[in-house]
Amino acid sequence: MQLRNLSIPAGAVFAPMAGLTDAACRHLMADHGAAWTVSEMASAKALNFGDRKSLELLRDKHPHGLYAVQLFGAEPESMAKAILFIREKGIQFDILDINMGCPAPKITSSGAGSKLLLDPPLCGQMVAAARRALGEDTPLTVKMRIGWDADHMTGVEVARQLEANGADLIAVHGRTREQMYIPPIDTAAIAAIKQAVKIPVLANGDVTDADGAVALLKATGCDGVMIGRGALGDPWLFEQVRAALLGEECPPEPTLNQRMAALRAQIYEMCEEKGEWAAMPQARSQAMHYMKGLRGAAALRRYCSMLEHFTDVDKLIDAVYKLQ
Repeated sequence: MQLRNLSIPAGAVFAPMAGLTDAACRHLMADHGAAWTVSEMASAKALNFGDRKSLELLRDKHPHGLYAVQLFGAEPESMAKAILFIREKGIQFDILDINMGCPAPKITSSGAGSKLLLDPPLCGQMVAAARRALGEDTPLTVKMRIGWDADHMTGVEVARQLEANGADLIAVHGRTREQMYIPPIDTAAIAAIKQAVKIPVLANGDVTDADGAVALLKATGCDGVMIGRGALGDPWLFEQVRAALLGEECPPEPTLNQRMAALRAQIYEMCEEKGEWAAMPQARSQAMHYMKGLRGAAALRRYCSMLEHFTDVDKLIDAVYKLQ
């Protein structure tokens, strides 16, 4: 896949997730074959006020592979100013992504995230403003949903606005905002959006294995897949999906030693990047994902919820081995 001057390697894209896709998590996924990774979302408005925390969400001192930053907002000029600001502050990125899919009330209450889907022309204006600020060389992508609710299935209209105003690719989560994350995704709605535009479209939602990725592509006709929660604790999923897409032999499942080594390395990098005090509360949820499928997983997840110091990670890993 080619996005402007950027050649995209084969494989699935690692989706942005607030509170989860920090640098350590992104690096792990990129090292296991993610086509590109995306930052946690940052507020365009907060960046306009010079908010340091928002800026640091986007900063990656040593990115692994292609890296996209994601911004959210509901005002075109604010979005444009935020893009100029992050470049002025030296934030390096390969792709700029606009969030039009987040269903969280604290985001939609400001008119941003999936609330934008109720106003397709505004969606186009957001992209047009971002394109002017970016210039012609940097790819501009959008992550969206299929609509706001069953009465406002605006995905096709929004996608056409995005394409017409300079978006290079769209990633579509196959649920409405009203559905949040609970029901199965609507592959037909994703397919309708893919058919409505000429730019590449990624299908997103419920992919947890390589067969699921291939099935989602077949059902939607999309150009690729984006994977989020299914890869947490399982970065090897990207290697498996890449092999399936290329028609190659599937890599073996990771050993328990490999899983625990990845867990330890990820949390160690989090502590190095943020300091132990800030990293360990966030590490608890990351660690829980590595417990999937293990004997005694419920007890181990409770152990994960009590991690306070990096030395606790080694105690957790010892507990894992004792229960297997």
